[in-house]
Amino acid sequence: MTTAFPSASLLGYPRIGRRRELKKAIESFWAGKIDATALDAAAKEIQLGTAKRLTELGLTEPAAVPGTFSYYDQVLDATTHIGAVPARFGNLLNAEGQLDINAYFTLARGTAEQQPLEMTKWFDTNYHYLVPEIGPETNFSLTSTRIVEQFEYALANGVETRPYLVGPVTYLLLSKASDNAPAGFSPLSRLEDVLPVYVELLAKLAAAGATWIQLDEPALAVDQDIDVAGVKAAVARTYEVLAAATARPAILVSTPYGAINELLPTLAATNVEAIHLDLFKGAVPSTEDLALLAGKTLVAGVVDGHNIWRNDLAVAADKLEALKAAGLTVAVSTSTSTQHVPHDVAEEVKLSAELRSWLAFADQKATEVVTLAAVLTDRAAVQGAIDEAGAIITARATATGVQRPEVRARLAALTPADFNRSEYSVRAAAQDAELNLPPLPTTTIGSFPQTGEIRSARARANKGELTGEQYETLMKEEIKRVVDLQEELGFDVLVHGEPERNDMVQYFAENLEGFDVTVHGWVQSYGSRCTRPSILWGDVTRAKAITVAWAEYAQSLTSKPMKGMLTGPVTILAWSFVRDDQPLGETANQVALALRDEIADLEAAGIKVIQVDEPALRELLPLRKADQASYLDWSVNSFRLSTAGAVDGTQIHTHLCYSEFGVIIDAIDGLDADVTSIEAARSRMDVVHDLESHGFGRGVGPGVYDIHSPRVPGQAEVSELLGTAVKHVPARQLWVNPDCGLKTRGYKETEESLRNLVNATKEVRAQLV
Repeated sequence: MTTAFPSASLLGYPRIGRRRELKKAIESFWAGKIDATALDAAAKEIQLGTAKRLTELGLTEPAAVPGTFSYYDQVLDATTHIGAVPARFGNLLNAEGQLDINAYFTLARGTAEQQPLEMTKWFDTNYHYLVPEIGPETNFSLTSTRIVEQFEYALANGVETRPYLVGPVTYLLLSKASDNAPAGFSPLSRLEDVLPVYVELLAKLAAAGATWIQLDEPALAVDQDIDVAGVKAAVARTYEVLAAATARPAILVSTPYGAINELLPTLAATNVEAIHLDLFKGAVPSTEDLALLAGKTLVAGVVDGHNIWRNDLAVAADKLEALKAAGLTVAVSTSTSTQHVPHDVAEEVKLSAELRSWLAFADQKATEVVTLAAVLTDRAAVQGAIDEAGAIITARATATGVQRPEVRARLAALTPADFNRSEYSVRAAAQDAELNLPPLPTTTIGSFPQTGEIRSARARANKGELTGEQYETLMKEEIKRVVDLQEELGFDVLVHGEPERNDMVQYFAENLEGFDVTVHGWVQSYGSRCTRPSILWGDVTRAKAITVAWAEYAQSLTSKPMKGMLTGPVTILAWSFVRDDQPLGETANQVALALRDEIADLEAAGIKVIQVDEPALRELLPLRKADQASYLDWSVNSFRLSTAGAVDGTQIHTHLCYSEFGVIIDAIDGLDADVTSIEAARSRMDVVHDLESHGFGRGVGPGVYDIHSPRVPGQAEVSELLGTAVKHVPARQLWVNPDCGLKTRGYKETEESLRNLVNATKEVRAQLV
């Protein structure tokens, strides 16, 4: 008999550790400071700590604690479990025929000869996954049992977890065709070869004592490029095969990030035991569709797992009671994994008590789930908690700073002229006269390596151990170092390196009204890379200039153009936890006006090139095509509002990374930036085909140096990438730059890579007719 699904559970939990213990352990392993045994011990301590913490918070039933730990990425976990290693990496199997931790990190970080797996955004989040490469030649077999071992370890320590793996349909839909695949090849065509490996893995989990497994299928909440009938067939076949396995745990299919719409009847018709639906972002299904779930457990994702605001428990409770009244077996969970939020708001003692009362991090969401599970048996017992949440949400609406009349008056006075610059041809002529740049001008994206000395100086300044003057002197010394290095290497447009900035969003959040920042609010962006999203809780305004003094100083050190560096309004929203009480477009325009003022001050200080980064433009794109036009309209307009006040001779740059450029190329064109730099190195310059077919007419810099890996691209590699670019994009439009900022890299590899970039550019320039 199947064990009942737990009444309260989370879809997932932060896995980096409360103090980023996993990051520190992994980076120590990469540096050779600890071995694989010590890394495994650190990982087990984090896993067990998570299990015990969630048990303390009330997730006490078997399989209530999600087994979502990962060393780097959940998609990479699936890749290594089913043996989907691209042929270009050769044989990575160890003597036991398994992909061990060294092989795992080889796929993530690459080698001197091979670039790592491509990285892109995970649905509409700021998390990045590693894209599988699947072709007709891919051999699938069970080459890792890590999730079995993790389950066994937790069970031996008194907690039965719920193992997790990306589901087969989502895995293949997220994959790209390998380099060896014929034109038109679809990774989904390999479904029949993948399923037996999943069946084998389910049997091993069952033998280890697992009563439930969670197979994550978020791709069902996305409008796919292939015909929906093909997706339906894949879903039906997948869960026909897996449900028919003779030895397996009960199966929960989770579908976060939105409603699965027409795919629900198909999934409901399978013999899986439980189906999770995102009922926070997605609407409650129709009565007819709910009836299809009879005999299964509906895991109702009524608590928002993706943002940090306290949930309206009354609204969630009403949904749950309606589902129960429909005769369904209901359990309570989050809409998504809570990997997207920090651990515990109680640790943020520097935030005001008022602001903390508005928030719910992962631990608080677990408490909310436990509270709501009680609604299904006795709502009266938890009505006090429900009422308290409602009172706090009501009080938040009238708190000081949530609405500022002067900000709203300025927005109301905007006219269409505030969103438009002169024609590009007019601007280009003025900029050519101002800048006098060579063909294929070279630049970097903004940041330079943040050394231990820089981080130490910032920490000492924050503790009061350095005076403001001492800190400024140290930062200016670093800026001079960066400028001198670029001059020596021969770059054409320089940057100051941003040593004074802790983070490209947090730095602005700390200098704008309407934001607060956390101390321990870390979330995983990719691998060991963590960020601390700021909290945008009120109307946004700028009290004084933020970046001008640093840019002005850097420009004084060189006769070459110095870029002023700003983070764009969409990215500031995407990489913050944003207020949920007004449309995102209104909030974006508030941020845009603050940036518009900053641009005016930079121009007044003599800065003639200003970059407004929008790496997250693709990230917030709605997963359903019907919702995308509205998003692209307000996001593009907010960028234009921030930049349209610039004079013709000021060259406006923007930057996008991991943005699947072709998907939103019309919107990127609509930004009307003079120069757009984009990630392209890992994808081996795939983007130039989109640029060519679209007829993109302004400056563009497809990246030639993948900065998310420690490998140094050789001069020949960079020359080859540039050679590909000039075949598809007119050379007069092309810029040469890395994929992204250099903050996470070391100086040795950075200098070597940038030297190769400049030398390769000289080589290709010489070949231009």
